[in-house]
Amino acid sequence: MTQKMYHNPVLLKESVDGLAIKTDGIYVDVTFGGGGHSKEILKRLGEKGKLIAFDQDEDALANALEDDRFTLINENFRYIKQFLKFYGIRKVDGILADFGVSSHQFDKAERGFSTRFDADLDMRMSKKNQISAYDVVNNYEFEELRNVLFKYGDLRSGGAMAKAILAEREESPIQTTEQLKEALRQFLPKSKEHKILAQVYQAIRIEVNQEIAVIEEFLMQIPDLLDQGGRLSAISYHSLEDRLVKRFIRAGQFEGEPEKDFYGNIDVPFKKVGGLIVPSREEIKVNNRARSAKLRIAERI
Repeated sequence: MTQKMYHNPVLLKESVDGLAIKTDGIYVDVTFGGGGHSKEILKRLGEKGKLIAFDQDEDALANALEDDRFTLINENFRYIKQFLKFYGIRKVDGILADFGVSSHQFDKAERGFSTRFDADLDMRMSKKNQISAYDVVNNYEFEELRNVLFKYGDLRSGGAMAKAILAEREESPIQTTEQLKEALRQFLPKSKEHKILAQVYQAIRIEVNQEIAVIEEFLMQIPDLLDQGGRLSAISYHSLEDRLVKRFIRAGQFEGEPEKDFYGNIDVPFKKVGGLIVPSREEIKVNNRARSAKLRIAERI
């Protein structure tokens, strides 16, 4: 398995520039994938620098970099604090996160991520996951299924789709991506079939991998892990992800406004660095996956 099978790293220069790398610093790439961002970080580190990378996908282990300054941990980044502590690291100088699914996962038919292939309903980013797309489609109650499709797929017809799935699975279990497509046929006009299916798959994938909960857990740990002046560089692809990052940078929490002290000052862990960064037209032409990417950078106060 080669790095070429993985996606071109999105916003590569911008996201790594955002870390303001110190040559002797300790950095973390929590979404290693094909190693594109990690290679760029290592280029900018000196001999004493360190890079720790996380990836829960077993396939990514084949891309591990031969470099004494580099360590790859085959775990979900929701456990970042726990595993860094295991390696004797309590504070770091920068953390890079590129949320979403790698092109490799989409392109490998048997993973069941893509609308292009007929495959078993899986969609797990790690085989350790207890729950698969099969479980969501065949075992969720109507309300749960409707909420998944509506909330994570932005599908207004989520309720009607959930009813159609329940009716279909009463006849026999829905086992493959093709069977799911047939169950939803009435909602897939030719002109919009791919777009709507992509939304359905996205919704189920986010639920299977608990992607929103994982990002929340990850972000909550960042203030403790980043040294003063340390940077967070986070790339999102879905409005829910981006909203979490934006709110956390602004307020250090996901809901409401930060508390003020007696003098009206707010105590937040970060200051925003620059504005929202999106890919150039040129990058989107070369790498279609970049089209919905949004990069936000923050510094630990």
